[in-house]
Amino acid sequence: MTDAALRLGSIAPNFKALTTQGEIDFHEFIGNSWTILFSHPADFTPVCTTELGAFARLQDEFDQRGVKMIGLASPSHLSMGSHADWIKDINEVNSTQVKFPIIADADRKVAYLYQMIDQLDLENVDSKGIAFTIRSVFIIDPNKKIRLIMAYPASTGRNTAEVLRVIDSLQTGDKRGVTTPVNWLVGEDVIVPPTVSTEDAKKKFGEIREVKPYLRFTTLKE
Repeated sequence: MTDAALRLGSIAPNFKALTTQGEIDFHEFIGNSWTILFSHPADFTPVCTTELGAFARLQDEFDQRGVKMIGLASPSHLSMGSHADWIKDINEVNSTQVKFPIIADADRKVAYLYQMIDQLDLENVDSKGIAFTIRSVFIIDPNKKIRLIMAYPASTGRNTAEVLRVIDSLQTGDKRGVTTPVNWLVGEDVIVPPTVSTEDAKKKFGEIREVKPYLRFTTLKE
C-alpha cells in the first residue's frame, strides 16, 4: 500500500507482477510506449467480461496509436489458471481474442498501490476480507507519467470509445501544441492555447477562427 497521492503528471508507480503473459516489471513493460492500465473487480464477473471484450475489439485501434494495454483483475481462485479460463469465456462471449496481458493481483498489492479501492464500500470484500478492486483507468505516456485517471464504481461499465478519444486528444496535444474542446474527435477543429498569441498561431497553424480573445479555433493540416 502507498500513502502517496497519484496525480496527473506524476510518475506511475512501478511494480513487478505475474500476468497471463509471464512476469513483468511495469516500467519495462511500458518502455517507450503509451500504456493503458485498467482494473476489474474479479474474474468471471459479468460487467468485466463485457469490458475486456470491448478493449480486445479495439486492439488494432490502440496498436495504430502505439498504445499498449494491460488489465488487472483478482483471480477468483487465486491462481493464474483462473485468468486463463476467464479469457476463454471473454473470447467466446465477445467473439474476439484477448491479446494483452492481465495482471494477477490476488492480494491487491497493485490495486492498493494505484488506489483502486472503494473506501466507502466497506462490505465489498472477498473471503479473505480484502476489498474488491474498482474499475480504474490510467493512461500513462512514454515518460512514465500519468496523463489521465478515471475511476468507476464496480456496478458501472466503462466507455472504451472515451478512452480511445482521450488518447487521441493527448497525443494530438503533445504533437501539435493544441488543446481539444468538449467531445472532440480526430479531424475536428482544435483550440489554440491561451499562451500562444494570435499572430504566432497564424504563423504556426494558418487560419484562426476567433470566437473570443481567449477562445480561438484552428483546423490542423496533415
